Amino acid sequence: FFLLIVLCILISIHNLLSEKVDQMMEWSSRRSVVRMNGDKFRRFVKAPPRNYSVIVMFTALQPQRQCSVCRQANEEYQVLANSWRYSSAFSNKLFFTVVDYDEGADVFQQLNMNSAPTFMHFPAKGKPKRADTFDLQRIGFASEQLAKWIADRTDVQIRVFRPPNYSGTIALALLVSLVGGLLYLRRNNLEFIYNKTGWAMAALCVVFAMTSGQMWNHIRGPPYAHKNPQNGQVSYIHGSSQAQFVAESHIILLLNAAITMGMVLLNEAATSKGDVGKRRIICLVGLGLVVFFFSFLLSIFRSKYHGYPYR
Repeated sequence: FFLLIVLCILISIHNLLSEKVDQMMEWSSRRSVVRMNGDKFRRFVKAPPRNYSVIVMFTALQPQRQCSVCRQANEEYQVLANSWRYSSAFSNKLFFTVVDYDEGADVFQQLNMNSAPTFMHFPAKGKPKRADTFDLQRIGFASEQLAKWIADRTDVQIRVFRPPNYSGTIALALLVSLVGGLLYLRRNNLEFIYNKTGWAMAALCVVFAMTSGQMWNHIRGPPYAHKNPQNGQVSYIHGSSQAQFVAESHIILLLNAAITMGMVLLNEAATSKGDVGKRRIICLVGLGLVVFFFSFLLSIFRSKYHGYPYR
């Protein structure tokens, strides 16, 4: 009699599990990312039995939330989910879902979640661990970074396929056409090519871009800024030395440009042979630029590297 009861329980669990898997597969066949409200989340993600892993993006995509980072992260998430959905390795072992704050506020409260977007992995067995929450602030939300994190947590390898983007090719073609047209129009007078000031400005633009962290942004894909969903406060400077926002790199670029302008003015004041009063004014303006903006740059450095100045 006891074995019969156990057998009935096992059959019931198997039927319930099969029903959940079939339902998740049906939803995934319609769209790569399954939208979840509170009831669906508790039934298909939290409640046992479950033999599949679930990646959940907690976000706030409604226009009134004004979360631009959420929209950017959602685009990368869709690319990753589509890459998994249409790959030959697709199976019922992994599903991608999304919980919007306006459709599942109770889920946010249940998980004590106060920021969006947030990516979490709910394993097939056991409760999520600390590593099952994606470190978006440090790594960014590029599809490739998400795929690497998923591979570490689930052993599922996802090769990211991005839709073709011809904007770069078109921009390059336009640039080449513009330069070619300019050279053709000035073919009888190409002295501007040897203009030292022009080449110096171009070199400075490259230096400003590299020293401000543009390459890091390109590799990591960080958000432009961060908006706290609780109080609506927008942060343009990341509080950690291990990450940055796109807006932060723009601020650093402008600060470096202002400091450089100050140094140029100081050099001009020292080397020119003009009026002494005019040179004195140029010197004071240059010194003011260097002191003010370098102090601003140090204050940003101090806020990110706690403990500075080091002893």
